[in-house]
Amino acid sequence: MADQIPREQGALRTFQPPADRSLMARFRVVRLLQRFDQRFVWAAFMLVNGFLTIGLLAGMAVVSGTPLVFPSLGATAFLFFFDPIAPSATPRHAVIGHAIGICCGYMVLTLLGLQHAGSAMTVGVTVPHALAAALSLGATGALMILLRAAHPPGGATTLIVSLGAMTHPTQLVLIEVAVAVLALQAIAINRLAGLDYPPWAHRKPPGSAQVERTG
Repeated sequence: MADQIPREQGALRTFQPPADRSLMARFRVVRLLQRFDQRFVWAAFMLVNGFLTIGLLAGMAVVSGTPLVFPSLGATAFLFFFDPIAPSATPRHAVIGHAIGICCGYMVLTLLGLQHAGSAMTVGVTVPHALAAALSLGATGALMILLRAAHPPGGATTLIVSLGAMTHPTQLVLIEVAVAVLALQAIAINRLAGLDYPPWAHRKPPGSAQVERTG
């Protein structure tokens, strides 16, 4: 067949995010594949997407003087641009998943009286801190399943909060604002790439009765 992919090229499709393949076709840079290793080409597109999205948030953080960049946001960005067709990579899962993580982390922190105890990264991990981390992560996972909003980076967010790294209510609101901004960027970039990326959640096929564990 004329469009048959050689075995070695087919193997390298593992490194081709769907958004990047669409961008490659749209902007006619397929010729790069004839000159460079395919994995480096795909990696370059991921580099650009990650730089643009997190760079914009970091710039907003510098201008506003607010903590709009936090570790688990990087994992969300990777999901958004490497595997955008996965249920966990939809805006719905990201926004709700991080919100669950924030709420569980802060509720456990308050329950154990650790709001003003300082970050476990600076004062050391105490027994209450360890208990807070375990309880918050367990509750986060359970609620994500019950609400059909599984988003693994949200588990990192709950640890950021429950371990005392970010505890002020204003900071918690800013975490969710940052997630929402990143989700808007993902919608814009993935749609520009030609993907049928949902503005909120994946649409279920008409007449589908299949039960989805992750919504």
